[in-house]
Amino acid sequence: MPEQPYLSVVIPAYNEERRVVSTLRQVTDFLRGQGYTWEVVVVDDGSTDGTAALVEEFARYQEGVSLLRIPHGGKGWAVKRGMLHAGGEYRFLCDADLSMPIEQLPLFLPPNTGGCDIAVGSREAPGALRVSEPALRHLMGRVYNLLVRLFLVHNLRDTQCGFKCFRGDTTHELFSLQRLSGFGFDIEVLFLSQKRGLRVCEVPIEWYYRSRSKVSPLRDTLAMTWDILRVRWFHFRGKYPPPQ
Repeated sequence: MPEQPYLSVVIPAYNEERRVVSTLRQVTDFLRGQGYTWEVVVVDDGSTDGTAALVEEFARYQEGVSLLRIPHGGKGWAVKRGMLHAGGEYRFLCDADLSMPIEQLPLFLPPNTGGCDIAVGSREAPGALRVSEPALRHLMGRVYNLLVRLFLVHNLRDTQCGFKCFRGDTTHELFSLQRLSGFGFDIEVLFLSQKRGLRVCEVPIEWYYRSRSKVSPLRDTLAMTWDILRVRWFHFRGKYPPPQ
């Protein structure tokens, strides 16, 4: 039986042919210099461009990189499938745009996390740095976070950053219960974590805005606001079983 890797890096990707190879090169160059075992799982969310072929070609020459192909379903769908597929003792969610330099990954792992079950990258925690983000996008993000803190996930200043690390033994229960398939999946998973008494900590990071982001500030903020109500409704209707 293959040895369980210490770290799985899960990268959801949809039509990322312009940058996926650069991202994989940076991630694997960094991981090869670490003293632990690792794997990189790229989840191709039904891309219509050359993303999957580029990842397969890269994986031919880089041990530890694999491609998981799934029908297109949204970022949350891709993250769920990737987290349940990965095998690491820790499972790090990594946006394909690499808007956080990969050199900050150790901040999400012991001993830097102080025993947290889930380490959440934060662009708002003391010491964090945002670079070149449009003012309107930032404002809408802060309004959305206020709603999240009021109705779902308390005490987290940034739930939507695309860099998070989960202890492997928490992932099956959390992600098997996940029902949201779009960008709002973060709040659902963190809500479930809170209800299960898991310890979640914020990790201040340097974050760089990428102009080719897949997020539409107005459309996706409205959709994610609706997701807040959906999670509350799922909870009210008993769609989330109690902790095992």
